[in-house]
Amino acid sequence: MAFLGDLNGAPGRRILTATIDRMRSEHRPDLVIANAENLRNGSGLTPDLYKAIRGLGIDGVTLGDHVYRDRRVVPLLEDPSEPISRPANLSSHAPGKRWFRLPLPAEAGGGELLVFSVLGRVGMSLPANDPFETADQVLAANPGVAGSLIDLHMEATAEKAAVAFYLDGRVSMAVGTHTHVPTADARVLRGGTAFQTDVGMCGPFDSIIGRDPEPVLRHMRTSVHTPYNMGEGDERLCGTLVEFRAGTGRASRITPFQYSE
Repeated sequence: MAFLGDLNGAPGRRILTATIDRMRSEHRPDLVIANAENLRNGSGLTPDLYKAIRGLGIDGVTLGDHVYRDRRVVPLLEDPSEPISRPANLSSHAPGKRWFRLPLPAEAGGGELLVFSVLGRVGMSLPANDPFETADQVLAANPGVAGSLIDLHMEATAEKAAVAFYLDGRVSMAVGTHTHVPTADARVLRGGTAFQTDVGMCGPFDSIIGRDPEPVLRHMRTSVHTPYNMGEGDERLCGTLVEFRAGTGRASRITPFQYSE
């Protein structure tokens, strides 16, 4: 299956539209999951944008700390038939489901893929519960799945690695998002969990992690609040492909990829 990093604004939508068919043709993933928390101009997701990327072939959607930036998405999060979920380690009072499951094709072994995300607690602005304990709870509530994906939406690289090692052998893939920069550490851990600290973003690389460099530099150099605009140029689709055995859920290979126009 393929997992795409943070879809970032209109540039992210453009590169997804331009390259997803080529990615599917070359890698032939059974499912494509994407983090879409930045799809609404870099922050949040709307129902229309959700429907648009689903129409392009995204089978399921994870979210992060911008989950509620546009509250119109809440009914989707609460709809059990929609393959989209909020971070699982938010408060129990937060609206929306904590995970979703997708059927795997019979030729891939059948069964279901469990998908959920967790927020980090280091350097993140949105308060979250213990991601280790939350992952235990989610896995305990979903026995017998053919495979599982956890999206590690975290700032700190060490926190991502810690959760991945804690879950090694219990999830098929633990893949990082949020920092928008693809890392060169993709590997299968000793217990059979595929891990990459950050799969990168789908958006403009001629930018500062997706934003127009000029206002970012102005803010950093003067400390004066400056609205950040979306960047443009050198759009890339960043993701990773994971092969795992349905049933045991253990991964055998992880292959990062990038596509540009």
